[in-house]
Amino acid sequence: MNSNPIPPPMPGGPPAYFPYGSPPPPPHPPAPKSRFKSWLCYSILMSSLLANLTMYLSWKDYFSSAEGPGEKFHSGERTAKDKLAVIRISGTIMPPFTSRILKTIQAARDDDNVKGVLLAVNSPGGFVTDSHQIYHQLKKLSDKKPVYVSMGSMAASGGVYVSMGAGDGAKIFAEPTTWTGSIGVIIPHYEVTDLAEKVGFRAAPLKTGEFKDALSPFREMTDRERALWENILNQSFEQFLQVIDENRANLDLEQVRALATGQIYTAKDAQANGLIDEIGFEDEALAALQQKTGLTKARVVTYEYPITLLDALLGSVKAPDPMAQWQALFEASVPRAMYLFSAGPVPPVATP
Repeated sequence: MNSNPIPPPMPGGPPAYFPYGSPPPPPHPPAPKSRFKSWLCYSILMSSLLANLTMYLSWKDYFSSAEGPGEKFHSGERTAKDKLAVIRISGTIMPPFTSRILKTIQAARDDDNVKGVLLAVNSPGGFVTDSHQIYHQLKKLSDKKPVYVSMGSMAASGGVYVSMGAGDGAKIFAEPTTWTGSIGVIIPHYEVTDLAEKVGFRAAPLKTGEFKDALSPFREMTDRERALWENILNQSFEQFLQVIDENRANLDLEQVRALATGQIYTAKDAQANGLIDEIGFEDEALAALQQKTGLTKARVVTYEYPITLLDALLGSVKAPDPMAQWQALFEASVPRAMYLFSAGPVPPVATP
């Protein structure tokens, strides 16, 4: 067998000789450019669709968040037009959750089909300002519709404060194991002068006034500073007492003051002292509310802020923002008056 390659024919010469009688198959032609163009167009189209979907979801999420929470069926008659709404306040009362609670209250107030509201509280309290904002909006709601309260495992301090928003005609229910009370105000303050001295640390702030660093943990508080902060505490405390006095018809101001030692009350003690009306669970509070409204059929609904598709797509890939970490550090050092029951450190301010 001749393994030598067959030379190509010379121009103008005789045709090439093939020993086996047939020419070899021609080489495969390169892929047509049209296939590459089709793939490129398809990729651009899919990328455009994904980008438009992302922008649409962002737009929808942005504008829907301003409209308020979504409504979810809880119990009762699914087809009933008249509704009873359950508004839940859970965890520490603080930003950014306060804004959602306020929008939920507004949604219940503006819905003419909502004939009554059950405030379900399971909270140790929280910031003074946030507690009062919620109380203020609940008072507007209770002026328009009946509001009852169901206390969960804990409704202490700010949890009591917001419960008063149901008004003086409301019934307050507490579960048999509920902890409530803790009526008072606290501004957390830590003094680490001895520790700073041991490690050789000394604070030397530049300030424009005597009280600018009044709660510095690196030095002892002066008598004038203590008097200043006690005045601030007392104003918030007196406001707390007044809120309870105005919304518990069975208690006068002096009785409320006697209860405001900061102590926790069990459900039985709270009932005996007039802080609550009934010992019972949420379903019993709902039944009493329905009886109050006179509805024979009612659809019980709750409100929620569901996680959007955009949150699911982007929430897990957001890189930590170094500036946000610094912001959280500085936020944690800002003094805040609190209606809070806690034996531990103050929770940091949550960010959206």
